[in-house]
Amino acid sequence: MAQNKILILDFGGQYNQLIARRVRECGVYCEVRNFDSMTLDDIKAYDPKGLIFTGGPQSAYGEGAPSIDGKVFELGIPVLGICYGAQLMAHKLGGRISSAPTSEYGRTVVSIDNKDGVLEKADDENICWMSHTDYISEPPEGFIVTAHTESCPVAGMEDRKRGFYAVQFHPEVNHTQHGAEFLRKFVLGVCACEQDWQMGSFAEKQIKEIREKVGTGKVLCALSGGVDSSVAAVLLSKAVGKQLTCVFVDHGLLRKDEGNQVSEIFGPDGPYDLNFVRVNAQQRYYDKLAGITEPEAKRKIIGEEFIRVFEDEARKIGKVDFLVQGTIYPDVIESGLGKSAVIKSHHNVGGLPDHVDFKEIIEPLRMLFKDEVRALGRELGLPDYLVNRQPFPGPGLGIRIIGEVTEAKVKIVQEADAIYREELEKAGYGSKVNQYFAALTNMRSVGVMGDFRTYDYAIALRAVTTTDFMTAESADLPWDLLQTVTSRIVNEVDHVNRVFYDLTGKPPGTIEFE
Repeated sequence: MAQNKILILDFGGQYNQLIARRVRECGVYCEVRNFDSMTLDDIKAYDPKGLIFTGGPQSAYGEGAPSIDGKVFELGIPVLGICYGAQLMAHKLGGRISSAPTSEYGRTVVSIDNKDGVLEKADDENICWMSHTDYISEPPEGFIVTAHTESCPVAGMEDRKRGFYAVQFHPEVNHTQHGAEFLRKFVLGVCACEQDWQMGSFAEKQIKEIREKVGTGKVLCALSGGVDSSVAAVLLSKAVGKQLTCVFVDHGLLRKDEGNQVSEIFGPDGPYDLNFVRVNAQQRYYDKLAGITEPEAKRKIIGEEFIRVFEDEARKIGKVDFLVQGTIYPDVIESGLGKSAVIKSHHNVGGLPDHVDFKEIIEPLRMLFKDEVRALGRELGLPDYLVNRQPFPGPGLGIRIIGEVTEAKVKIVQEADAIYREELEKAGYGSKVNQYFAALTNMRSVGVMGDFRTYDYAIALRAVTTTDFMTAESADLPWDLLQTVTSRIVNEVDHVNRVFYDLTGKPPGTIEFE
């Protein structure tokens, strides 16, 4: 039986990932494709149960605007248009798009006129997330208006007979009340999708396909100890066992005890059938980073040195047939879909070692979002503390230390971070905060410890709440919790006499502290 699928056609929208995540949360598989990468025949061959058109920055009636063959509306496939996608639908089907007299951005009150379609769960007035300068001034023939705002006469429209639905607002964004339910109604109700996207069946399918592809070949995996590479390694080990060699490069910039934890899980005494190589390259990295203070320079040195260490180990292993990378779906989307804007390039394994001769790259997580990778990890039996591990940058603590990186500074931030994480977990905030860590500032100031004057460093604590890591707000942690953390750090960590809490959101700041 064919898998249920939703096809998301991207017109340059900034929330394309969020739409895909919401569909996957319904238990239905979906993919994001650039609008001009899929012909009508491609769409037919993909055989989706429904189509979703994303938002985009242009005017649907403008010259050179992203568009699609109007015959897509003759395929008998339900279509949901969001923002630009709604306007494009109206434009292609004979409606009218105009420049809005008043642009709408951010939280907007949307009045619901008809709840018989995808807006079934809506309140009479819903707070929705808007972002548009054009609007649908006249809907196409056959459509009814289902929602409006003070400035937008068609905030929602539907032609239920033909299966066409459109909303000017963004249901995928958390700020839109009941937005996830609107998408759920379209996917499970209108498209009649079955919820057959589950990590258990995904794991079985991947293991079978990997086993067939690899055959008797040798596989090499760069294991960082993070969630993505760990899940990829376990998946490969279940497929090919000792044909897999995992190389773990400990650059000395990991969190406290993390290197030993990785070795315990994947080493010879661990539960997985694979070859494990740990490279203790701490001093090699400290030497390379001596005197370097600029964040991007540190990133490049750490990435370049990883490649060199990995190359050295790969030479010892000999002929390798396949190289495993922990690429996940956001990496693919953010690196560009066709002509879509590139948000940022992602290079797993820091770049490919030139001398390693392999047939193919295996990316078993390439179509998964982070939450799905975690769910897959649980299916595969990985321990919760690893599956739920906080996001951690590739350069590690190298970018959570402002200024020069030294072994002594690494020790300071490791100890402070461990205390911070321990207290947040103890207070029940470990699962409430999406990312939290301690960073070492480059500021030193006078303090008093007992009867002695000190001149030591300040630690900055960071904690944010976010749903997509594109924007974030500082977490509202209890004052007594922060006081406990501060007291422990200044009393237990040498060379620290002040602790700050960073209240900056993203934007204007970033989640990391470099």
